[in-house]
Amino acid sequence: MSIHRVTASTAARRGRLRALLREHSLDALLVTDLLNIRYLTGFTGSNAALLVTAADESGAEDRTVICSDGRYLVQVAEQVPDLRAEIARASAPRLLELAVAWGAGTLGFESHVVTFDQHAAWVEAAPEIGFTRAPRLVEQLRTVKDEGEIDLLRRACAAADDALAALIERGGLRPGRTEREVGRELESLMFDHGADGISFETIVAAGPNSAIPHHRPTDAVLRSGDLLKLDFGAQIGGYHSDMTRTYVLEKVSQWQRDLYDLVREAQAAGRAALAPGAEVGAVDAAARSVIESAGYGDLFLHGLGHGVGLEIHEAPGIGKLGTGTLLCGAVVTVEPGVYFSGRGGVRIEDTLVVREQGPELLTLTSKDLVIV
Repeated sequence: MSIHRVTASTAARRGRLRALLREHSLDALLVTDLLNIRYLTGFTGSNAALLVTAADESGAEDRTVICSDGRYLVQVAEQVPDLRAEIARASAPRLLELAVAWGAGTLGFESHVVTFDQHAAWVEAAPEIGFTRAPRLVEQLRTVKDEGEIDLLRRACAAADDALAALIERGGLRPGRTEREVGRELESLMFDHGADGISFETIVAAGPNSAIPHHRPTDAVLRSGDLLKLDFGAQIGGYHSDMTRTYVLEKVSQWQRDLYDLVREAQAAGRAALAPGAEVGAVDAAARSVIESAGYGDLFLHGLGHGVGLEIHEAPGIGKLGTGTLLCGAVVTVEPGVYFSGRGGVRIEDTLVVREQGPELLTLTSKDLVIV
């Protein structure tokens, strides 16, 4: 992605944030969450703070300042060429000095990430400022992805799709291998197919282990007749993909086929329910009701899905207790599962974009029952 595209998109995001600050009667926001700073500026270093004023667009960028330490002198200039940069090890205190100098009366801070001690030190250092809790304002903006973000998510999903296809083609899913061996090979193949990183530790769960929703790979050996659950994702440009597929090794039992068909039907119902304005609880219910009607509601042990972006789990959460509605441009997973303890389980998961004309599927690997 070119610097021009980055600065254009990040400037637009800061403009939307300013409107949100004015809506909340805040003079400025001190952003200290590094992912939020990346979203608003493109900066990817490990130490930074960002001061965003609520002024209207006329001259607003003149009083929007990023601060990092000397290790990132060159990086901040390259990644954030459109903003004033300050260099100070104590980044947030330096920006507080500027906020005081500019007469900020009410300063929002990210109370969901700032510690009690940090807040106390800030209040002591800048008694002129009225500090106001402003949790998850940037995350509210991040819920809806722009087309640049969706392109990165699409590429991350493609890297995962291609890696899985390569793994199957080379016979990587076969009896005699261990869960760890399969997981390591799949992760390596994601890098081979363009990933910058992995989204999370790959889940490989064979046989009875497939009934554990977030099983961590072990030296358990894959055996003929096992259900084999793979939950994995790739990162590109900081954006994550997330996909789960469940296979059967060599021979399938009728109970496995019936279970797979049930989960696939529930997953299709959940996907079909994705629409702008849909209540997240209703989306969960669309899939869950299919499983409940079959008598296995108590074996669907988690929510239906979650948002995906700069974090592997972000808003919105899609579950029985979820609140709010889906927005056009949100990117979410749909991942029902049914788990028979000690026997095996099936989960099928896709990453999708909520669109007016219907959800856009980003993970394209077949969801047909495959016997490998």
